[in-house]
Amino acid sequence: MADRRSSSAGAASSRRPVEHAWLVTGPLALVAVVFSTAIGLVTPHPFGEWGLAGILLAVMVVAGLPMLNFVIGRQSFGVRLTEIPLVLAFYFLPPLMVVLAYTLATLVTHLRYRFGFAKLAFNVANACAAASLAALVLLALPPIRGVGPGTWGVLFASVSTLSLATLVGVAGVITVMHGWQAGTGVLRNVPPLLTLAINVVVGLVVLIALRTTWWSAVLIAALAAAAALVYRSYAQFFRQHRTLGGMYDLTKAMTAEGQSGNLVDVLLGRIRALMQAEYATLWLPAQGRHPEVMLTARVDDSGLLDVAPTPEVIREETRRQQRSLALGVRLGGDEELRASLRTTGVKDVIAVPLRSGQAVIGTLEVANRLSDVGHFTDSDIPIFETVAAHAAVALENSRLVDRLRHDAYHDTLTKLPNRRRITGALDEAVKIRAPGEVVAVLLFDVDGLRQVNESLGHAAGDKVLVEVAERLRACAPSSALVGRAGGDEFLVTLRLENAEAALELAAQLREQIRDEMVFDALTLDVDTAVGVAVHPDHGSDAASLLQRVDLAATAAKSVPGSVQLFNPALESRSLRRLGLAGDLRRALDEGALEVYFQPKVTLRDRRLVGVECLARWEHPTHGTVSPEDFVAVAEHTGQLGRLTEVVLREGLRRSRDWNHTGQPLAVAVNLAARTLTDQHFPDRVGELLTEYGVPPQRLTLEIRESGVLDGTDRPIPTLRRLRDLGVRLSVDDFGTGDSSLAHLRRLPVHEVKVDRSFVQGMATDPGDLAIVNAVVTLSQQFGLAVVAEGVESELTLELLQDIGCEIGQGFLFSRPLPYERLEAWFGAQVDPETISAGESPRLRVVP
Repeated sequence: MADRRSSSAGAASSRRPVEHAWLVTGPLALVAVVFSTAIGLVTPHPFGEWGLAGILLAVMVVAGLPMLNFVIGRQSFGVRLTEIPLVLAFYFLPPLMVVLAYTLATLVTHLRYRFGFAKLAFNVANACAAASLAALVLLALPPIRGVGPGTWGVLFASVSTLSLATLVGVAGVITVMHGWQAGTGVLRNVPPLLTLAINVVVGLVVLIALRTTWWSAVLIAALAAAAALVYRSYAQFFRQHRTLGGMYDLTKAMTAEGQSGNLVDVLLGRIRALMQAEYATLWLPAQGRHPEVMLTARVDDSGLLDVAPTPEVIREETRRQQRSLALGVRLGGDEELRASLRTTGVKDVIAVPLRSGQAVIGTLEVANRLSDVGHFTDSDIPIFETVAAHAAVALENSRLVDRLRHDAYHDTLTKLPNRRRITGALDEAVKIRAPGEVVAVLLFDVDGLRQVNESLGHAAGDKVLVEVAERLRACAPSSALVGRAGGDEFLVTLRLENAEAALELAAQLREQIRDEMVFDALTLDVDTAVGVAVHPDHGSDAASLLQRVDLAATAAKSVPGSVQLFNPALESRSLRRLGLAGDLRRALDEGALEVYFQPKVTLRDRRLVGVECLARWEHPTHGTVSPEDFVAVAEHTGQLGRLTEVVLREGLRRSRDWNHTGQPLAVAVNLAARTLTDQHFPDRVGELLTEYGVPPQRLTLEIRESGVLDGTDRPIPTLRRLRDLGVRLSVDDFGTGDSSLAHLRRLPVHEVKVDRSFVQGMATDPGDLAIVNAVVTLSQQFGLAVVAEGVESELTLELLQDIGCEIGQGFLFSRPLPYERLEAWFGAQVDPETISAGESPRLRVVP
């Protein structure tokens, strides 16, 4: 039978303590008692020959101890021979005696492995319950007569019942302790039924031989001894093959992960599995700029622990003696070290030094052998030393890569982070927006450095740069990141209360840099021009912030020693933006902007419930201009109101003219955050609704999360006036900002749109799936409708349906379309059989 000990069915991480196994052990024990009592009552002679029972008990113990490992193709599985003596026991012994013998054999077998009491009790109760159930099956079938085919069927049914019942018990306890997925995994990963059938057939052959003549036992014993010798040679080869395969996989994994931050996780996890140990520990003492590392992989934990199960003296002695130390029952070792080991409850350990050339850079150790052998042996030491040699090379390469990466992100002259590092830090900083704070970027441009280089040489110029770097690093707040952008430019980035605080800090730092610099006999007076930009006011990403702070610093140079805050007027000086600003005005005057419509569809029954109106601009020279670009130009040049009205007018006109199937067309229009500060905007919306005769409830205004939840109450009056008008309000791109669903409770909104970045990732990222699920659940509890953006696959659609999301939009249904193509799309997609009065028709299944 397959190895079904509960201790061997390991999950990635233990979710409940071992004591929870009693939730299964107790009922199993009760079943065993009830079934055994029933067997004793219905059997005239429940006990047979004790001598024969003792012989079969011994055979069961011998058959249950060894695990026979076989490899077929690329599959490896373990097999025990328990079914063979079970066939004989069910034939020669009364059923109750079989239950007793099998239970005692299980107890003896599992005592050898020194399990805890909870595990031992479960295995014994499971064995007794399975055996008693099999005995009842035997009693329910026709009586055994002779050794013909009828007897074969009865014995096969009984033994199969015992094996399957044992497996179900193991799956049950694994489910209780680790969850249903781990429990079903036990059922899926057992060897095929062919193994059970082969064992039963062998048992029947032995039975027939014994029934023919008891002298056949001599031949059977000789055959078993020969098979054991052959398997011993095979097992030795198998262990060597498995070890070599494990070392190859370990080396390949270390090579693949050597340049990532996952090397130690992969290293310790695979070493622990290769050495079949409960713990694998890596210790690297502090070296240079590298801090001390102490990490441990444990068999029941998916992550790493920052403690070691073994005493520190073992690692120190391994490092001092620069040789491997092995301590344990079969390893011997220094008695004092073994005494210190016993105080920790660790039974055996192998510690190996990690070498870089002749130097020892740390230690690697494994503790507590888990396999059937139960203890490490001397043969494990050379294997572990080979593994440690590979690990040392991988760790040294990883540190080398780390040094190269450090050099790639730091300036060689000043040792400050370079522009690449600053850009990466800014990208991360702008993703986490704290209410009431801005991410400030300060650019210091050193004046007169060229004259210093020309007059005193580049060495003097380098000294000036180093001194400026030191002063900035010393004077900047501890939370600031100070770096060199290149040439004579230095960057400082940090979080502050507002742009005014950034200007004040920039002025303070500039004054500190202006102090005289003395080089030998020379005294230099160095000044700087400072540009300032802040997120989110001046950019949403690192590239735009750096571009705009550079514009501000350039403007500051026109007034020597000044501090300049970025403003849109600076950016408007660029030729392209000037061209776009003028062209956008002409496009609005001439009606050159188009409005596209993207359908919004119910996910359960796929009915069209509305469209989102999206502005599109095809520039005669620049081609397609992204909405982000021309909306930003509109904001900076005062054309945002006109742009918004163009989209509103077109959306309301199409909603009024839509007459397909007699159903109205709801439209949604995006609003910029700045629009909510216009106190006249609600009145204008009311006028447009009246002009086009569209009911207010057909119009939804979508405001991005960063605009409606900006940490202030500024948008709330406008939102309330729009709500009182009857217009629906939606929070767009929800999840990308720093707000929570609880903030929505104080806002007069009707709908939440989950950002496409989470929707598109929910099929592959459990974190994204959890976020979408939480947004849908809590929004529905607040009485808000939920729309999922970016639905692009059937799998995503099914996941959204499962979590109860109501409406979706995305390329799975349709891309944004001009109105004429929208009508054609609707005509092609609508299912004529679903058209009925008072109900929107259903769309065909999306191809």
